[in-house]
Amino acid sequence: MDEKLQGWLNLYKPFGISSFSAIYKIKKKFNIKKIGHAGTLDPNAQGVLPIAIGKTTKLIPFINFDSKIYNFTIKWREQTLTDDAEGKIINYSKKIPQVNEINQTIPSFLGYINQIPPKASAIKVKGKRAYSLLRDHKIFKLQPKKVFLKEIRLLYSENDTSKFSIECGKGFYVRSLARDLAIRLGTFGHVIHLKRTKVGNFDYKRSILLDDLLKIGQSEFEFNYFHSSISMLDDILAYEIEERKDLYDLSLGKSIFINKNKLIKKPLNSDKKELVFLSNKGKIISYGKLSDDLFQPNKVLI
Repeated sequence: MDEKLQGWLNLYKPFGISSFSAIYKIKKKFNIKKIGHAGTLDPNAQGVLPIAIGKTTKLIPFINFDSKIYNFTIKWREQTLTDDAEGKIINYSKKIPQVNEINQTIPSFLGYINQIPPKASAIKVKGKRAYSLLRDHKIFKLQPKKVFLKEIRLLYSENDTSKFSIECGKGFYVRSLARDLAIRLGTFGHVIHLKRTKVGNFDYKRSILLDDLLKIGQSEFEFNYFHSSISMLDDILAYEIEERKDLYDLSLGKSIFINKNKLIKKPLNSDKKELVFLSNKGKIISYGKLSDDLFQPNKVLI
């Protein structure tokens, strides 16, 4: 594959495969030298997995992780060691919460809350991953993290399960929410189905299934399933570079002067340095700080 090729791939990761394994299959199939993913999904979860190709990998930190949407199902009465269907049952209750109880309780989880991650997570404890400590039967505690829940809706309840939809921010654990909500309702619960439908501008309606992607040819992959590097970044200060001299100077890491009135967004205050992205024909070619009219690159992607 052309080493200069860069952009985003809106992948739908299936159940039963890790995020790393998914991108490895793509890398091998299309002979991609540089590839990365954002917003890891557990093997037992499915849904949207943003993939960056080429130098676009440098833009992964700028994806809007403050807007993620998940659909998930809780099975009531049972708490598992991993807070999902993979772990052994450690607590049991006879109570199945009623719809009115659930609807009265879920608003208490909105906004900023302190959340203890599941023990089967990638959180580090004294340099080791929590899931490794759990696997080795070590005793340990995880510290609560401040996370944000923007919206939560009960979609329906049936028998001993309930399905929900949430919109949350970065670092939020759906499994922890299921565990804590069940306890708040006077019972136990764990996640039996988890699907991520949105990460920033990456939406499942425009995603491609991993199996479908692996069946297509390389040229079809490049022309039909790529999103430009600028298209998936939310609400950014951007500026289109047209002059060859500016492109050449940027390739050398030099600062250039730009016209703030042509920024894609409102003009900046001249006394404040802000992060600006420079583009050329839909590709991000650099990002850096703008002071008055002087752009100083932090990273160059050409």
